[in-house]
Formats: sequence, structure tokens, C-alpha cells
Amino acid sequence: MKRKLLLTALALTLVLLAGTAYAAYPDKPIKVVNYVGPGGLMDVTSRKFVSIAKKFTDATFVVENKEGAGGLVAMQAVLEQPADGYTVFAATTSVIPKVLTSKKSVDELVWGFEWVAMLMKDPEAIIAASGTPLNTWEAIAKNALEKKGSQIWTGPAAGGNDHLMAMKVWAKSGIEAKWIPYSTGPEAMMGLLSGQGVAYVGNPADIGGREGFTIVAIASPERSKVFPDAPTFTELGIEGLEDEVMWRGFAMKKASPEEAMVWWEDLLKKVAADPEWREFLEKDGIEVVDYGREKFTAQIKKDIEDAETYLKKYGMIK
Repeated sequence: MKRKLLLTALALTLVLLAGTAYAAYPDKPIKVVNYVGPGGLMDVTSRKFVSIAKKFTDATFVVENKEGAGGLVAMQAVLEQPADGYTVFAATTSVIPKVLTSKKSVDELVWGFEWVAMLMKDPEAIIAASGTPLNTWEAIAKNALEKKGSQIWTGPAAGGNDHLMAMKVWAKSGIEAKWIPYSTGPEAMMGLLSGQGVAYVGNPADIGGREGFTIVAIASPERSKVFPDAPTFTELGIEGLEDEVMWRGFAMKKASPEEAMVWWEDLLKKVAADPEWREFLEKDGIEVVDYGREKFTAQIKKDIEDAETYLKKYGMIK
């Protein structure tokens, strides 16, 4: 009887300790590290997320910007911190092809993280200057065939997610073109308006508040409610581009405490259901998601496989 009572007491103690450990996180400020500068999309997104998160937690968040090498500087900085759940990397899809083209170790950089919270799916799109004759997919494709590979497409960064999307479109539509990278998306769009390119690859939200642009194709299963005039690639007869997105989310160093990762997954679900958060994203045609570790990790694996396929095809990696 004494042995049974001792075992029962021990079990209760362990349960209480587990509850205490969970409740203890977070007991100090959480640093959220962005790889873009102030005002960049992920910077704005992460700051909005933590402002809404304060409705559901008393945790303190500190948003920090560490620019450089397309995200590699920020990734390395986070991985150099203790695996305690108090330093979080604010990531986007673009860091995956960036790691691959940098020839850094995927195991060390990408899989050095636990991908704990995917916030959204922002569909990729082909955008043209509306004031030119090449403002439909049919016109762009015809011109590309006539140019025999010399047609120019623009976007931010070589080897980033938008460049990767361009490669996929070229391969699946049977056309050829050249990619001219700009430092930022807005600079690339201005280049498009000044006639320095025929097509810009980005997201529908990029044209928000800007005149002179039209979406000629959107990578989603069906037409966007926010951009109803934009045809899908499937409508244009190009298959396999129904779910090409720019995601944004949070990751923390591998081996971080389980309670920290569970806490973030729980917080994500609360924020994802918040009307203010949904309005913030959905007004730009972005799909709100609440992918925890399992679904987010599956997305990362798919992105690596896709990126390797097309980066090899176009000679950017061996």
C-alpha cells in the first residue's frame, strides 16, 4: 500500500512539474529575428503578428532585423543562440532556394531549425505593365517565342522564390526568357513600367496601391476574390502551378524545448482565428493558415525538392 501511495504521489508530482514547466515558458522576452530590413514584408508581418498575439499572451516580444545574404546572416545568427525557444527566426519561402544556391549545408541551415508556425500562403503571380500591348499571358508567351530566349523578366534577387517561380513557368509553358534581378521588388516593378522588362514575378499584394499594373496569371486553384480579373494558370492551359506560394512563418533552433514549440503552435491557432489578423492578410488576397510543425515541415521538404529540380535544370546548382 505504501509503495502504491508513493508511486501515485510521484506520478502527481511529475504531472505538476510538467505543468509548471509549460507555464514557465515564456518567462523572459522572445526575440523575433527578421532577415529583411524595417518595412519589408516579413518585418511588417512579424510585427503585426506579435501585436495581435498580445491579445492572447502576456509574453514580451522584441523584433530585430538582421539583414544580409538573403537571409543567411539571420539564420546563422539564430542558430548561434541557445536552443531555448527564446530566439525565433522569421522566415519566408525565399530562404530555401537561397540556402541551395549559396552551397551552404541544407542539413545545418534548413534542418538546423524546427519549423513551428506557418502563417500564410501568398500566391505567386505574373504581373505586366497594363499600358503596353504585352499585358496578357497570350501576348507575353507569343512575344517570348518570337524573342527566342531574349525576353526579359524582372523581380527581386537571383535564385530567390520569385526567380524560381519564373523558371517553373518557363519550363511548364515551353518558353524561354532572361531573369534580370533588382535589389527590391518595388525597384523591379518600376523597371517594368520603364520598359526594362516584359513581366514581373511576385505576389498580387505587390500591386496594392500602385497604378499601371495588371496580373496576367495567378498560381492558385481558383480565381482570387480580391483580384477576380486575374486568370489562373490552369485557365491558361498551364498545369502544375496551382499551389505556388510565398509563405511566411516562424522557426526555432532544433532541440528547443517541446513546451516552447507547443506554445507557439497554440498561439498561432489563436492569432489565425483573430478577425484583425485575417483582415490584415485577406485584403491582399493572402490565405491565412495555421500550420504547425507537421504541415510546415512537409511544406519545407516540398520546397527543397522543387527548388533543387529547377535550380539544377537552369544551371544554378549542380
